[in-house]
Amino acid sequence: MSILVDHCGVEAEEKKVHDVEWSEKEIELGFVVPHANSFGHTFRDYDAESQRQAGVENFYRTNHINQTFQFVKKMREQYGKLDRIEMSIWECCELLNNVVDESDPDLDEPQIEHLLQTAEAIRKDYPNEDWLHLTALIHDLGKVLLLPSFGGLPQWAVVGDTYPVGCAFDESIVHHKYFKENPDFNNPSYNTKYGVYSAGCGLNNVMLSWGHDDYMYLVAKENHTTLPSAAMFIIRYHSFYALHRAGVYKHLMSDDDFHNLNWLQIFNKYDLYSKSKVRIDVEKVKPYYLSLIDKYFPDKLKW
Repeated sequence: MSILVDHCGVEAEEKKVHDVEWSEKEIELGFVVPHANSFGHTFRDYDAESQRQAGVENFYRTNHINQTFQFVKKMREQYGKLDRIEMSIWECCELLNNVVDESDPDLDEPQIEHLLQTAEAIRKDYPNEDWLHLTALIHDLGKVLLLPSFGGLPQWAVVGDTYPVGCAFDESIVHHKYFKENPDFNNPSYNTKYGVYSAGCGLNNVMLSWGHDDYMYLVAKENHTTLPSAAMFIIRYHSFYALHRAGVYKHLMSDDDFHNLNWLQIFNKYDLYSKSKVRIDVEKVKPYYLSLIDKYFPDKLKW
C-alpha cells in the first residue's frame, strides 16, 4: 500500500506500509489480551461499579452537552495556531506525567506509563514497523491541553471517546442519552445521517469532537512530520470508538480511510489492553524512542 506523507502541505513523499487485512481472530494473535484492567474489571465496561465509575459517567454527560459543531470549529481555529510553546516530543512526554485521564475507567497510572506500555507491546509484535512504535508513544501527547500552560482545558474538552459533530450522534456512542441536552441534537442542519457532510466525503473533511486526538494530529501535521498517513490516521482517530469498535459512520469514509482503518484496529488492541500494572524501565528504552523522534520529527515543535 502506498502511503502519501503530508509535508509542508504538499504530498511530497511516498512511504510504503504493508497492506493489512486480517480477521479479528488473527489480530488477537501474538499479544496476550489480559482479562481485567487495573481495577479488576472488564475493559471499557462503563456500567461496572468502581471507584471511578460515577465520575466517568458525569464526565460524559458534560462532554456530550458541550461538544457542539460551533465549539469544535472554534477550538480548531484557536489551537491550530500552535502559539503556546516550543518543545521536543520527549519533553512533551515528560510533561504528561502530570496528567490523569478522568474519562478512562481502565487506567489510573501516569500517562507516560501507558504510552510506553503500548509502544513496547507493539514493538515486540511488529519489530519492523518503527513508525508504529513511535505512533504509540506520541498518540496521547495532546492531553497536555489539560495543563495550565496549554490553557488548562476541562477534561471534557480533552479526553474521552470522540465522535463526529455536524451530523447525527449514533446510539453506539457511550452514554448516548446525554446528547439530548446538546443544542445540536434538535438542529435539523446537524441531526441527520449526513448532516453537513456527504457520502464518502472522507474523514479528513469531517469534524470530530474536540480533544487531544485532533490537537496532536494538528501538531504533527503543521510541524511537518514524515510519519506515514496510517500513523496520522491512528493519532487522529484512536478515540473514535464508534468507528473502529462499533463500525458506524463508515458512510462518511473514503477509500484511503478504509485502508488506514486496518492499522487503527490493530493499534487499538494494544492501546486498550496494555493498560496494566506492567512497569517499563523508561531510561532503558528512552534511547530507542529518541532515535525514532529524530527520524520523524524536527528537534523542536510548535505546540
